[in-house]
Amino acid sequence: MKKAWWYVLLILAAGILFAGSGLLAGDDISTHKTCIYCGMDRGTFSHSRMLIEYDDGTVVATCSLHCAAVDLALKIDKTPKAIRVADFNTKELIDAEKAFWTMGGSKQGVMTKLAKWSFVSKEGADAFVKANGGTLVSFDQAMKASYEDMYADTKMIREKRKMKGMSRMEHKH
Repeated sequence: MKKAWWYVLLILAAGILFAGSGLLAGDDISTHKTCIYCGMDRGTFSHSRMLIEYDDGTVVATCSLHCAAVDLALKIDKTPKAIRVADFNTKELIDAEKAFWTMGGSKQGVMTKLAKWSFVSKEGADAFVKANGGTLVSFDQAMKASYEDMYADTKMIREKRKMKGMSRMEHKH
């Protein structure tokens, strides 16, 4: 009986540890339902979502690398403590800087013409490139491309919303 209590305590402690770190799959989605910049549903885009935690304790949740790049540019005086991104396949948050990134290919990107996807393993990224095209890149290369594409991507988003007759606020629901 005493051994059973230790297992229960161990399981509870692990649950509290992972819940506190925000690493439970989808936990960030229930807390941050929409992207702070474009209003898109982060559950719908759970495969591309990002979560930035700054050293002052503030957290920013976005739908994509594009919107994360906007936040990082606007908060130049803040230091990111952790930048997490969804693994394309499992949708679980992983360290963006350690992820294996792909760029380009036939799969439509989120908030961008030049798609950028992240994977927890090189095998996952390689399989994606084999099936969809594109190239393997680092986080820095993907982020640099996001900044280089920012004007064209923002213009594309505005044009799409204008055609649909939508504003950011209407998109938020």
